[in-house]
Amino acid sequence: MAFVKDQWTRAVKQADGTVVRVRNEKRWGRGKRWLAVWLGPAGNEVSMAFETKTAASRHGSAMETDRERGDYLDPKAGRTRLEQVGKDWLESRSVDPASLIQYESKWRLHVAPKFGKRQLKSIRPSEIAVWLREVTEQFGPSTARSAFLVLHGALELAVADETLKRNPAKSKIVRRPPIHFADVVVWSEQVVDDIVEAHPPQYRLIPIVGAGAGLRQGEIFGLSTEDFDFENNVIWVRRQVKKLGRDFVFSAPKNDKMRAVPMSKAIAEFAREHIEQLGDTEVTLPWETLAGEPRTIRLMFTWSDGKQIRARNYDETIWKPALSAVGVIPPPTRDKRGRRHYVTDRKTGLHALRHHFASVALKDGVNIKELAEYLGHYNASFTLRLYTHLLPSSHDRARQAIDRRMTQLRQRLTEQSRSRTESAAA
Repeated sequence: MAFVKDQWTRAVKQADGTVVRVRNEKRWGRGKRWLAVWLGPAGNEVSMAFETKTAASRHGSAMETDRERGDYLDPKAGRTRLEQVGKDWLESRSVDPASLIQYESKWRLHVAPKFGKRQLKSIRPSEIAVWLREVTEQFGPSTARSAFLVLHGALELAVADETLKRNPAKSKIVRRPPIHFADVVVWSEQVVDDIVEAHPPQYRLIPIVGAGAGLRQGEIFGLSTEDFDFENNVIWVRRQVKKLGRDFVFSAPKNDKMRAVPMSKAIAEFAREHIEQLGDTEVTLPWETLAGEPRTIRLMFTWSDGKQIRARNYDETIWKPALSAVGVIPPPTRDKRGRRHYVTDRKTGLHALRHHFASVALKDGVNIKELAEYLGHYNASFTLRLYTHLLPSSHDRARQAIDRRMTQLRQRLTEQSRSRTESAAA
């Protein structure tokens, strides 16, 4: 049973056998006076000092109640610093290497500087809420959401390991930045055609596949001749070229989802011409991780050095010059060393061709579920939120349906009115 001990006095046995508490000169007036003592789950005595006897008594009783309920948490556990838990959380992640790099980056740049040295029990929901707002304002909602995921995950691990009783990041006052789906801007067919034409002949199939099949950039760079199934008229998306730090690997497509995308006759003809004229090149890269098993793929697109295409090289020397040539972005400026610099944003990347593909597909009647499968989205609801403004308007169909219904009602009422008039005249 829990009890309270006075640390400023000591028990002295009197001559008559009674016990009297007298001042302990070594402790009197130093530190907290009242010590709550209780038994932990292992039967060992555990203690904590308090300023008042009431507080000590209440805490000791509460700890024994928690022990009986199975909710016991060692009071010293909350002294662990978040930096140790964060390290354990990162090491426990079973994710692809690229995601782990992102987690480590968010921890190093945003979470550790603010909370790394803090004891777990000292982190308050109000602090997390303020921190989230500051990260959102300075770096944007996407970065804030990722940084919050790391902080929330580390605190959740502390709860699971019983070094923290509650996760302060779960408080109602902590609101992670919502995902905003701004209306995507879809380039016209003329702009897409001009961009394709502005590419060097050996790379024109890249934007063609982007606009005609909706593949991601890394998935296009990872295409092999065997992925073009001319018999079944589909393109198999089996891999992507992914950058890990300074190096590259082959890996499964995003969401680990291999898929088949319909291939039109026109794209099939472009692909056959490319294969006949340029062939393919064997490239060997590790699979998934830098230490992964090497895989050799006959890539359709390679750089001048015979290696896989690096996204940055392609963007700076082919993609951006093509956009500038057709007027999508302004002409480049040059620095003192003569290097070109283009002004772009996230809306003018190769990803924009996926939006073009989606708009064409939806306009011609492809449903959201099918489109989500073609694009490799993890679920159709994401596709719907992203492209809902591109869906063909149903206003005219709704008007026509209601008109047919109301026309019948109008005819009926008109006939009734005519019958009453005729009866009254008779």
